[in-house]
Amino acid sequence: MRPGRRNLITDIAGLRVGQAQDMGLRSGVTVLVGDRPFVAAVSVMGGAPGTRETDLLAPDRLVQEVDALVLSGGSAFGLDACSGVADGLRAMGRGFAVGDQRVPIVPGAILFDLLNGGDKGWSRNPYHDLGRQALQAAAESFDLGTAGAGFGAATGRWKGGLGSASCVLDSGFTVAALVAVNALGSVTVGEGPQFWAAPFEMGAEFGGLGPSGRLAVTADPEPMKRQGEATTIAIVATDARLTKAQAHRMAVAAHDGMARAIVPSHTLLDGDLVFAASTGDREINDPVRDPFQLGHAAACCLARAIARGVHAARAMPGDLQPTWASRWATSG
Repeated sequence: MRPGRRNLITDIAGLRVGQAQDMGLRSGVTVLVGDRPFVAAVSVMGGAPGTRETDLLAPDRLVQEVDALVLSGGSAFGLDACSGVADGLRAMGRGFAVGDQRVPIVPGAILFDLLNGGDKGWSRNPYHDLGRQALQAAAESFDLGTAGAGFGAATGRWKGGLGSASCVLDSGFTVAALVAVNALGSVTVGEGPQFWAAPFEMGAEFGGLGPSGRLAVTADPEPMKRQGEATTIAIVATDARLTKAQAHRMAVAAHDGMARAIVPSHTLLDGDLVFAASTGDREINDPVRDPFQLGHAAACCLARAIARGVHAARAMPGDLQPTWASRWATSG
């Protein structure tokens, strides 16, 4: 297993990521879009999720592919970003064909960033426009850290952010993750600098500091954010041809990576969720071995992406939390 060329989810051919954010709002949107529709699934393990169109991702539903997946700030208001993406896709002639109409299929998930110090006194929901702007910005390269859906994110200790990571398996499959880290728990061991995800780091992608000598939680954790303020939302993707049921199992397995990188994770106060996407460019050869390895790779990529998102977060005036880099980038 090795990192992909960009170490981003766009190492999977045919996938692009677009982002838009508003500095005054201190929030933003990230969209994953394919050159063509792709298979998708979802696994929700947090106790406070906020989602749109996730029911149709079940294997027995009529629609088998989606046009885009959206991660957004803004709590329930952020779900309107999916409408902006859908409008943009419809203008492109994209969508599920129903007679002479096209209906873009755009599931999404949101995180809570309404109390991060930004101006939330809007008279018109801003997330529709942010969603459409993010779609228009879709490209193979994109920013990590304080960007898109991670623009106003926070964690239990450090400023959160938008992360991504990829890997290429010996079998030739590419697996990758994209995540907005806004967790109740901590991504570092104590006050850091070591990340919980350190055992899975490739090279020095989030500092190269290695694991801490203290990997045990020695005290009962206390919730450091208020109820409803947390959530880590992610997408894992592969070029392997998966059914919706197989994609769902990959999403389930990827949650292991979230638990390795955030302590604690999947709490009652988090809306932790993982989408899975399959472009289907490479056929599965072994129906047991290949999905087994894809799930493991998805978990590893998600753990790495979470650490990368926090590692890359940058300081801005009015921040309510320090960035990891402001404390440890020079001393680590």
